[in-house]
Amino acid sequence: MERIKMVNGQAELINEKGMTEVEFIEWYKKEEKDKYEKPSVTTDMLIFTVADKQAKKNNRKLPEKELKVLLIKRKDHPFIGKWAIPGGFMNMKEDLEVTAERELKEETNVENIYMEQLYTWGDVNRDPRMRVVSTSYMALVDSSKLNVKAGDDAEEAKWFSIKRNVLDVTREQVDGKVKISKKIDIQLVSDDGEDRIIYTLLEETIMDRAISKTETKVIHSVINTDNLAFDHIKIINYGLDRLQNKLEYTPIAFHLMPEYFTLTELQMVYETILGRELLKANFRRKILPMVIETDKVKGDSAYRPSKLFTFNPEWVLSSF
Repeated sequence: MERIKMVNGQAELINEKGMTEVEFIEWYKKEEKDKYEKPSVTTDMLIFTVADKQAKKNNRKLPEKELKVLLIKRKDHPFIGKWAIPGGFMNMKEDLEVTAERELKEETNVENIYMEQLYTWGDVNRDPRMRVVSTSYMALVDSSKLNVKAGDDAEEAKWFSIKRNVLDVTREQVDGKVKISKKIDIQLVSDDGEDRIIYTLLEETIMDRAISKTETKVIHSVINTDNLAFDHIKIINYGLDRLQNKLEYTPIAFHLMPEYFTLTELQMVYETILGRELLKANFRRKILPMVIETDKVKGDSAYRPSKLFTFNPEWVLSSF
């Protein structure tokens, strides 16, 4: 039965103890606020870029590109001296996004970039200090426009190239469910070549078709550990999957492009993020609705002139 209490001439709902919402909040703050243990909340920022490989210059060939991630070296416990994704604790009067922006600025000097929420990480033992729940964010940026510099509790800040390979895939039936296991090798190498991080992950995808809608559960386990803090290798792996998926239905890759570019340059960015080659004809057929051909050309003594394109701001997502 609905319970009503008249307050200042207005009807308000009351609970079983006869309290309105205002009365309940006041009572809760006095009597119940310490009833539950409270975890700390952090944010982790996954910043990706695509840049030219550092190799001997060849004027007859466009420079190869590689996918990179921004990491900081921790200068305090826990994981002192190990590399990590930039991040830190949320203050009580901060929104999550404000925390993410502040920590990124304090640790790497990077600011004014668009980041989207990636995933929330809440494994019980992910932080040896206390119970910590972390919300991760992701961005794809043009590194040439950033002034990366370590600060706050970061000893260094560096870009690391990323290589990810699937080593082994198995498929089996387990209790009426389909289980697909992938062994994934991830290697991170700093731009100066001084730091190398190698991990192997086990990704288990369990699909249950017994219910009306197929349920999929993905579990990640670290097979070997290396010079990376917390569970950040899982965040990087998850972010790579999200980044690759977003290429299919968003213009995220254009964050890396100048105002005018060739389709070959754009395809190289796509191939770098996806980690595989694409058929030229198929790529161009798929990408053409997203770009506008201009009357400009690119060419010098080393290249044949190529048409320049620009992003189509009127592109409709559903058309891709």
